[in-house]
Amino acid sequence: MWKQLLSSYFSFTKKERTGIFILLFLIIVFTLLPFLYPLFIKSKTVDSTVFEKEIATLKIKQQDTANQYVKKNFDEDNYPNYYQPAENNYNTKNKGELFYFDPNTATTADWQRLGVKDKTIAIIQNYVNKGGHFYKPEDISKIWGLHPDEVQRMIPYIQIAPKENTYPQKTYEAKTYDKPKNSPSIIDVNNADTSAFIALPGIGSKLAQRIINFRDKLGGFYKPEQVGETFGLPDSTFQKIKARLSISNSGIKQLNINTATVDELKAHPYIRYNIANAIVQYRAQHGNFSSVADIKNIMLVTEEVYSKAAPYLTVQ
Repeated sequence: MWKQLLSSYFSFTKKERTGIFILLFLIIVFTLLPFLYPLFIKSKTVDSTVFEKEIATLKIKQQDTANQYVKKNFDEDNYPNYYQPAENNYNTKNKGELFYFDPNTATTADWQRLGVKDKTIAIIQNYVNKGGHFYKPEDISKIWGLHPDEVQRMIPYIQIAPKENTYPQKTYEAKTYDKPKNSPSIIDVNNADTSAFIALPGIGSKLAQRIINFRDKLGGFYKPEQVGETFGLPDSTFQKIKARLSISNSGIKQLNINTATVDELKAHPYIRYNIANAIVQYRAQHGNFSSVADIKNIMLVTEEVYSKAAPYLTVQ
């Protein structure tokens, strides 16, 4: 059995053996090809001396350009401080006269007496004329051109007057506002539409539509408390809106118990099928009802059922 199985898988024809040898030869050739490639193709040697010379020349030119830019734009010996005057240019032997002054009201002559340079005086006057104000003696240190020693020399003599309020002070009259009293609107439950019910607290569009559908099935409300029987209306919500419900004098739709069918009677929310069927059967056996109260003779009609359904029934 094993011999037959092996012979079925490993017995080849002459053409198949030839193909297998050729395939093995190609696999060996392609496997050895990366190792034989350098023997047949020689890589070119690159002379990097020319490239290194060009890099060295570029570095020399870059250094020359940097040194030339520094010499042209920056003089280390004469570098000016753009925020404070140079120490070498400041005359430590100040010839100014010291006296008490207010930098907010001092004139050009006052600053000259203090020994301040004309250029710095022009900066101070320009600052004050544009609305600038010195609030404390140390504020003069912010003026460009005043040396720190010069500032410290003048600070003890600075007397700044309090700034006057140039804006007229407005007087406001105390006004009392009466809070408007919003009296809640009263709606007629027999004539109100969905928008009127939605205006009530806790009533959305779905509840408003349910109230109207319930009203249509009843034939109208005869007392506001019936709204609380609407399916899905929480009692807590009804208690909130109860005081805003009213009933108009419009009549409600009534059913004639002497002519109504079982289907007409059972369609009313207060009359179930068994009661509707009992009313029709009683009428067939005893004749027409002389008054609505006669339906009390039917055993299924309890006092509760009668009190709720009677306003919607008639014998005429």
